[in-house]
Order: sequence, then C-alpha cells, then structure tokens
Amino acid sequence: MATVAFIGLGVMGYPMAGYLSRAGHCVRVYNRTLSRKDQWLRAYTGWGFATPGEAARGAEVVFTCVGNDHDLSEVVRGEQGALAAMGRGTLLVDHTTVSADITRSLAVCARDREIGYLDAPVSGGQAGAQKGSLTVMVGGQEADYQRALPLINCYADAVKLMGPVGSGQLCKMVNQICIAGVVQGLAEGLHFAKAAGLDAEEVVSVISKGAAQSWQMENRSKTMLAGEYEHGFAVDWMRKDLAIVLDEARRNGALLPLTALVDQFYSEVQAIGGSRWDTSSLFARLMKIRPFE
Repeated sequence: MATVAFIGLGVMGYPMAGYLSRAGHCVRVYNRTLSRKDQWLRAYTGWGFATPGEAARGAEVVFTCVGNDHDLSEVVRGEQGALAAMGRGTLLVDHTTVSADITRSLAVCARDREIGYLDAPVSGGQAGAQKGSLTVMVGGQEADYQRALPLINCYADAVKLMGPVGSGQLCKMVNQICIAGVVQGLAEGLHFAKAAGLDAEEVVSVISKGAAQSWQMENRSKTMLAGEYEHGFAVDWMRKDLAIVLDEARRNGALLPLTALVDQFYSEVQAIGGSRWDTSSLFARLMKIRPFE
C-alpha cells in the first residue's frame, strides 16, 4: 500500500480519492474549501491538511485535480504548494484539464527537483468518477506511468500512456472537440424531430441501433427532451476546456470551425442562465430560440 496525497476534492477528485482510500492506501487530502475536506474525512479513511504542501509531505505520489491553470500552479508551486514539500524520487500526477503549456512548465519544475511528473486528464464526468470507471489519458515517462498505473486503476477502467509530458492534455483536447460536435449534432437532430412532428424518443429508439448511435444519444437524449441539465460537467467548465483547445489550435494550425461555433453556442447558453447546466444544454438553446409550443 502506498502513501499518497490528493489535492482537490471537487466533483471528480472527491470520489477518486475515495477509491484510493477504499483500496487501502494511506491518503492525505487537501481542499481549498475546508468543509469539503471534512466531509470527505467523514466518508473515508484518511488524513486532512490545511495546505497542499502539508498534504504532500511524506507522500510517495501526489495527485492533483483542481479547476484551471492558475489553480494548478498555485497548489503545485505556490508558497505553500506541493512541490516544495515533495522529496526526491516522488511522483506528481495531475488529473486537471489544463493547457499543455502549464503542464510542460510544471514538469520542468518537478524535474529540477528530481520529481517525476505525469499529466493525466480524465474523461467520464462525475458519473464516471463516482463509479470508478474513468478514462485517463497520460503524458510522461514510461517508468513514472508504470509506477502510477496501479493507483490510477483504483478509479479508472481505461488508462493509456499517449507520449511525453503534454500528450495527455493534447489527447483530452481531442476528446473535447469530439464531444462538442456530437452534442451539437444530437441537439439539432432532436430539434429537427420535434419540428417535423415526430416523437423524438421513438426516433432515438430507432436510430440509436444504427450508425448514429453515440454515448451522448444513449445517456442524454431523454434528459435533453425533458429539459433536465443537471448531470455534472457544467457549461462553464466546457468553455474553459474549449478555450484551451482553440488556443492550442491557433498555435499548431489545426482547423476547428465546428468547435469554435459550438463554443459560441455555449456562450449563448451561459447568457440564458445555463452556466451550471451540463453540456447537453445545447438543446436548451435551440428550444429557447424555437420552443415549438
């Protein structure tokens, strides 16, 4: 069993750290909102600390799962951050979806202190974290990956090393590009079905058996039609991710016209009060424009 630290107990990190505890590992936790840390300690066996550095001290592997580039930099290399407290030969594994730039920068800081670094963003959303069935895309060195793999497997069904540091974040960007396009396509399909006077649920029951089938169709079509958008991954977070994607595309020359358009549509969802709705709320935007009542 390993001594690990988990920094960030949000909707993803909370159950992920829980799975490490249930597997028997010694888990040291930190969260900026202290009440969330206390809640976790009532649910799981572990130790809570007041700063990221205190949580990281003595841990063999430190996991981070926070909000954005700024949050990650603060908990890793801030005045009370994890890096300063970590010993030589330890490993930092970041599960936050952030830019490849901050990932590479932090990896250099870690290497200078003889600490391993993996960028390991996740896919599967809140439901995947709660079920322990996440997909994890990893960038870094093979030896570090093999060291972290048994721990990551506590809350993941699929884990793959994609290449050097930064590769995990780039793979996650591809994931978000594909999700954006599929959700918009599903939203438009359901909207068209209603405009045509069809029973949209019956349409889905048929086309989901063919080439149009997707995870979004299977898991979100009914709730979209019911106007239910409380499924975890908020529009605010999706826009954060798409901003990272579009910034990277400007640098590498990738053409992403659909992604840019869907990002604009999500800004319209925010404007109608949907900042905390989940990503399937693209359908709500269409129904706001043309409700078919």
